[in-house]
Amino acid sequence: MTRWIEETFHPHWRVRLEASKVLHEVKTEHQHLVIFENETWGRVLMLDGVCQLTTSDEFVYHEMMAHVPLMALKAPRRVLVVGGGDGGVMREVLKHPTVEKATLVEIDRSVVDLSLEHYPEIANGCFDDPRCDLVIADGLKYVAETTESFDAIIVDSSEPIGPSAVLHTPQFFADCKRALREGGIFVTQNGLPFLLPDHLAATTRALASLFERAAPYLCTQPCYFGGPFALNWASDAPDALEISVKKLARRQAKRAITTRYWTPAAHGAAFALPAYVQAIVDRALAPPEPAAKPRRKSSTASVTGRRTRARSRTR
Repeated sequence: MTRWIEETFHPHWRVRLEASKVLHEVKTEHQHLVIFENETWGRVLMLDGVCQLTTSDEFVYHEMMAHVPLMALKAPRRVLVVGGGDGGVMREVLKHPTVEKATLVEIDRSVVDLSLEHYPEIANGCFDDPRCDLVIADGLKYVAETTESFDAIIVDSSEPIGPSAVLHTPQFFADCKRALREGGIFVTQNGLPFLLPDHLAATTRALASLFERAAPYLCTQPCYFGGPFALNWASDAPDALEISVKKLARRQAKRAITTRYWTPAAHGAAFALPAYVQAIVDRALAPPEPAAKPRRKSSTASVTGRRTRARSRTR
């Protein structure tokens, strides 16, 4: 009998995916994890009722997480990836020949092991690359305590529920900034702005309070149901946002990087936000309105049945 597995993240609607075969299902120390096959999506990973990746379209998210920050840097050498135990972001990071060391911090070892067992093509051998340093640890604690510094920090977390919730807090973002080198770039995922505008607004507001520039950008991720998917970029080197398509194309050619979604033109266009998303960002960045001053009661006098307005006094 066919089983349908429901995504339960959204409170007012549901999406079900057909599981032609359940490959693995377990309640780990940290989360509920299920991997199954689907005719359209290939192999699917869901954590705590939220679709995380499919082998059909994983390249979209992973390329936009990795290449948007790294292509904007002249020569990225040290990169930190928080989360992303499937290895997809790390795979893309290691395409950059200037990278000397890339550290991946994953809280749940089972995510790595099950990914290698059920969809090794996503990691594509990245964990065997000598430049890859895989650390099984709490990403929050690791960033707070690390003495290393990085050219880019990429937070490949799940939605702000369960163990990933702490990776969406201002304190975590502040610790990430401390671990960035001068001119470094921070990127994190920001969910679906159409359905969850508060998530994008809160992250943008927090990043703008810490960095000289925060700039959300979008990609089209088919398996993330509910509209364009948002990521957020932050840096104290805002010039990195102004990089031209021609320069990006030269860097791609020099680094000999092939992609299926990211292109130099798509890179720049991703920061061109639809009006409803820009409105979310504008509201998040708007200065708070000053508190209204209490209105002083006017004194009135009755003159032949009429009310006269008292003149206010200046002190």
